[in-house]
Amino acid sequence: MANLTLVYGMRLLPADEVAEVGEATLHLKNGREAHVTMHVLEGTKEEIEKQLRISVESFFDIYPEI
Repeated sequence: MANLTLVYGMRLLPADEVAEVGEATLHLKNGREAHVTMHVLEGTKEEIEKQLRISVESFFDIYPEI
């Protein structure tokens, strides 16, 4: 299996301060662009941690060949 790169970002903000979340653009070595959909998780620290774990597990379920 080839080596992979997982691209992600995290930032905690007060829930009432977020107005809009867009996608991130990646610039690939071959000159093309790729896009990363940003996800928003809200709740207490414990709720966010639980949702994040579920989200990461679900992400890898999308790619069973890995």
